[in-house]
Amino acid sequence: SLFSSCYFHGESQFKTENRSAMPLLVYLSQVIALSILFIPEVCLAGKNIPASFVFGDSLVDAGNNNYLTTLSKANYDPNGIDFGSATGRFTNGRTIVDIVIQALGSDELTSPNLAPTTRGSLVLKGVNYASGGSGILNSTGKLFGDRINVDAQLDNFATTRQDIISWIGESAAAKLFRSAIFSVTTGSNDLINNYFTPVVSNLERKVVPPEDFVDTMISRFRLQLTRLYQLGARKIVVINVGPVGCIPFSRESDPTAGNECSVEPNEVAQMYNLQLKTVVDDLNSNLQGSRFVYADVFRIVYDIIQNYGSYGFESEKVPCCSLAGKVGGLIPCGPSSKVCVDRSKYVFWDPYHPTEAANIIIARRLLSGDTSDIFPINIRQLANLKLNT
Repeated sequence: SLFSSCYFHGESQFKTENRSAMPLLVYLSQVIALSILFIPEVCLAGKNIPASFVFGDSLVDAGNNNYLTTLSKANYDPNGIDFGSATGRFTNGRTIVDIVIQALGSDELTSPNLAPTTRGSLVLKGVNYASGGSGILNSTGKLFGDRINVDAQLDNFATTRQDIISWIGESAAAKLFRSAIFSVTTGSNDLINNYFTPVVSNLERKVVPPEDFVDTMISRFRLQLTRLYQLGARKIVVINVGPVGCIPFSRESDPTAGNECSVEPNEVAQMYNLQLKTVVDDLNSNLQGSRFVYADVFRIVYDIIQNYGSYGFESEKVPCCSLAGKVGGLIPCGPSSKVCVDRSKYVFWDPYHPTEAANIIIARRLLSGDTSDIFPINIRQLANLKLNT
């Protein structure tokens, strides 16, 4: 606990004294006194930790899909093998948002909205609304069954918002939302599990050019980000679409890829990302008192893949948890899959998602990176930013 960390901080200072000759009660009373003395130094810093409200897909789902009738689930082994248990996170350990909120000083991870324990004062620290298989468009991920797409995630936040206002009042709620970090990680499934769905979407791609599909995504997402602002969000991190052509599933699905990334999904992702950056600039200019931040995860992840050896990885193609396929990207990670011994040596955990080791690198660059990684400011700067009402 946070108090425990303060207690031991105080005790470590006290151990410089010679306690061998002290009566036990005197020793304990001085330990307690010194512990209390050091509480302000260590504990009060935690009061500045911003609430975290998370929207997105399986890259940041903390377990919402556990409560849905869907094929997109991760609450079974070997998922979470380095987390302690399979919680519904689609990786071996922590997600990017888990790592970020811990780095900002939180000793608790943001709880999934659908969990029955996400109630009361816990909600004031933030809520995770993300859902595996979801996307910007409501048709995205329909092959999986139930999923909570971005429009529905915003509906769920609107409900949370009203609950918070009823508990602490409108003024205090507005202050909480003004200082909170809102992050939106979406768009990948609109490509992987919509426009580029193998076989199923072949006809659509012949009828709908990628430019038109991207325009549809962008116009819908602009409305969603604007609605988030209207609901009180002011510090909003917008994650772009990563190099989806480089995930093991895409390498597997594209017979022309050979030993490289699948070209077309990456090209469409970059087409979308270019327009998304313009949207973020426009929102910053037009929505008063807000700070939208554009996080270039495409650039970060592509750099990791291209230079994987320099980051300490041994494989950038084969997922750690694999079962079938030329690179192990055909079948989702499950109890029958083979799991690598050293997860820290793999960029990908399964056919779709990074390992915790890769997530740590991504999170570090979003937290403290320069404007080539995250623009116009990084997440640490955003957390410390004081916005006018």
